[in-house]
Amino acid sequence: MCGIVAYIGTKDAFPILIKGLQRLEYRGYDSAGVALLTPDKQLMLYKCKGKVNDLLAHTHNQPIQSTAGMGHTRWATHGEPNDINAHPHRSGSGDIAIIHNGIIENYAAIKTELTKRGHTFESQTDTEVLVHLIEEIQKETQTNLEQAVRLALHTAVGAYAIVVMSQTEPNKIVAARKSSPLVIGIGEGEFFLASDATPIIEHTRNVVYLNDGEIATIDLENGLTVKKISNDQIQEPFVQELEWNLERLEKGGYEHFMLKEIHEQPISIADSMRGRLRPEEAYVKLGGIKQYENKLINAKRIIIVACGTSWHAGLVAEYLFEDLARIPVEVEYASEFRYRNPVLYEDDVVIAISQSGETADTLAAIELAKQKGATIIGICNVVGSSIARTTHAGAYTHAGPEIGVASTKAFTAQLTILTLMALSLAKQRGTISETRFRELLVELEQIPQKIQKALQTEAQVQCIADIFKDASNFLYLGRGYNFPVALEGALKLKEISYIHAEGYPAAEMKHGPIALIDQEMPVVVLATNQSAYEKIVSNIQEVKARKGKIIVITNEHDDLMDELADFVIEIPATAEPLTPMISVVPLQLLAYHIAVMRGCNVDQPRNLAKSVTVE
Repeated sequence: MCGIVAYIGTKDAFPILIKGLQRLEYRGYDSAGVALLTPDKQLMLYKCKGKVNDLLAHTHNQPIQSTAGMGHTRWATHGEPNDINAHPHRSGSGDIAIIHNGIIENYAAIKTELTKRGHTFESQTDTEVLVHLIEEIQKETQTNLEQAVRLALHTAVGAYAIVVMSQTEPNKIVAARKSSPLVIGIGEGEFFLASDATPIIEHTRNVVYLNDGEIATIDLENGLTVKKISNDQIQEPFVQELEWNLERLEKGGYEHFMLKEIHEQPISIADSMRGRLRPEEAYVKLGGIKQYENKLINAKRIIIVACGTSWHAGLVAEYLFEDLARIPVEVEYASEFRYRNPVLYEDDVVIAISQSGETADTLAAIELAKQKGATIIGICNVVGSSIARTTHAGAYTHAGPEIGVASTKAFTAQLTILTLMALSLAKQRGTISETRFRELLVELEQIPQKIQKALQTEAQVQCIADIFKDASNFLYLGRGYNFPVALEGALKLKEISYIHAEGYPAAEMKHGPIALIDQEMPVVVLATNQSAYEKIVSNIQEVKARKGKIIVITNEHDDLMDELADFVIEIPATAEPLTPMISVVPLQLLAYHIAVMRGCNVDQPRNLAKSVTVE
């Protein structure tokens, strides 16, 4: 959602904050701002609508000298994106400033009460209400900043990560979190705070991830203190070392992060398999779930909860677990799961999938499932994330940082983990023959090389993109394992090119969507399935009879498709359960190149943010 960064130490704060905000801009980019504590202990706020570069222009020739400050890049929830609603926000006296990621659900009631007490508000945000509440409590109780923030959070209902500074306590920064991530970097005589580790890694590898319900006070004299918000109890912070490399946060010569991340998929998949797969030994193991392996083996049902692209990975997993391990699977939108009073049993296993590990809807679904006694397995990409800490067990994808808002390498890394899990279960449950098991392990090991070959279709995909870049609609069709890939291909196109696109099971085309097909409608068909090949050919014939433009993704050396389709993109063949990891690649490239040709902001598409940390 929004991006938070803060610094206190001996260095010039402003460049650190700006670089940090640029690294975090993928989390939100409606507006940006900084608060700087000047040498004479005055809080200076600079903020404006737009992106971080707009903020840089806004601060040109302004006094920005400071060794302590905080910055924010916003994805709007309360109040439209404009200068006034941008963070940071000040208290009524101007002494206190705050930045905030999340939603204060009861802000309206608090605002009404504060208005009665003489407070006036400039913005439409819930955040400004919170900083006024902090100041009111501090005035009433004559307490320090930390205690005022803690008491204010007793009143506030919702999700938040906040950082607070006061010019009356210039050597301190106070931060707190509930259901929204916050990480503290510990350097030599300096401290960093951020929504995730991306702004911190170039300064220090030693970090503390705040847990839910914790408040942290950073004091240059006394260091870091962490307490419980609820009872003021001191907590021992757990310092861990970051594993990411700085170069993975750079574009590395690519025009966009998204293109870089598409091309990184052979590496990210190999990294996700490393140490977990040895075909020559018929070995597949996920150490992170070993403790709960028997729960999975004996599960009567698996429920998968996820959002967006992760939900599509869950749909592929439904085919994998049912086909290979013979366990019934239900795939749920995390955002809807808890609102329909789901039936859950203690012998159910819930798999939660999230790239960031911070998706608010998925976290809410996890909490409900835990209350019902189900076992929760997490699959996420970010070490120390909320889902990693909330679930009973899980596995990291090792995709590395994904900066492009439209997920690519995270999707295929998730499929890798889910495939390993399904194969392991199938082996232990005896639902797959030894020969088939070994064949799939060998094929899985070869996936990175085959994706590398699929990436060689980019020039051809680029030509197709040029032909269809002005289309108003796209239809994506797939069967079996490729149906979720059709959904994912359509989502990618919608996200970054703003072209309306829909994914359907190929057979469902006759039940409505076929009415849309004419000579202006591009139809992308995934035809790598050997099990339903003839039926897919029939679906293509139906489109062709109505003069639709047919783009087929198929296996190499498929001469029949050359005759049927207008455009044929050939990819390496593999075992059918593994096809989604390869067949999605040309769809990612197609969406990317169409978006570039349409002049869209590929890495930061409008109205979207990378990590949705509010419900």
